[in-house]
Amino acid sequence: MNARPIQTITLITDFGLQDGHVGAMKGVIRSIAPHVEIVDISHYIEPQDIRHGGFVLMTAYPYWPPDTIHVIVVDPGVGTRRRAIAVQTPRGTFIAPDNGVLSYVLAHQEMTQAVQLTNPDYWHHPASPVFHGRDIFAPTAAYLALGTHIRELGQVIQPDALVILPVPQPKRHPDGQITAHIQHIDRFGNCTTDLPGTWLEDAPHWQIEVQGQQFAQVHQTFGQVPLGNPVLLVDSTGFLCVAVRNGNAAQTLDLQIGTLVRLWPKQEPT
Repeated sequence: MNARPIQTITLITDFGLQDGHVGAMKGVIRSIAPHVEIVDISHYIEPQDIRHGGFVLMTAYPYWPPDTIHVIVVDPGVGTRRRAIAVQTPRGTFIAPDNGVLSYVLAHQEMTQAVQLTNPDYWHHPASPVFHGRDIFAPTAAYLALGTHIRELGQVIQPDALVILPVPQPKRHPDGQITAHIQHIDRFGNCTTDLPGTWLEDAPHWQIEVQGQQFAQVHQTFGQVPLGNPVLLVDSTGFLCVAVRNGNAAQTLDLQIGTLVRLWPKQEPT
């Protein structure tokens, strides 16, 4: 008889690790499903930053098996009328507040079914109105890992009823120009845009402008420019990135989320 495969639950929160919140969530999960594997993706999402949590989730979930359960707790509306939800897709099940934190995932994945987590039989009790991560999201993930069907967890939700935030998108212009935006800044100050690297394949050479800084080339690695110099490259997420070798591009170039990036094809000499 084959042993049942170990179920994996991943965690993304803005809790940090200096307090016991993450440990409490893991304790609840282990108490219900002792043999589950719990993996931390990040607990350093900027506090209450829903878009940051959604972006980090987008960069991580594709590398996990499709039966993985992902718990995302970035929840500035905890205790309000915002819903707690579980969403199934072909690439994983996602448990989160219904506040838009799943927007990046659902921009790429079809939702097969979703429920509002209204069945208290699958909660930890007593349930605190201000710690749904421990008392609703964590136990829900554990029960799903044990084989509970998603529809037992609560009321079915239609796809158009979920809160979906606009996901940044680049734009092509009739003159061949492309406009994009900085959508994420990592701890090194590297600034990831919303422009997929595949768009750069449309022309062999591009002129690129970011905050007045002109770039004539997209490099493959940081090491292709001198120390301290700005560099454009396609980063590990697959998007065009503005960086400074061994430096902080956000500080050096005064870049922020939403900063405009302009690209236009270079005219080849005739």
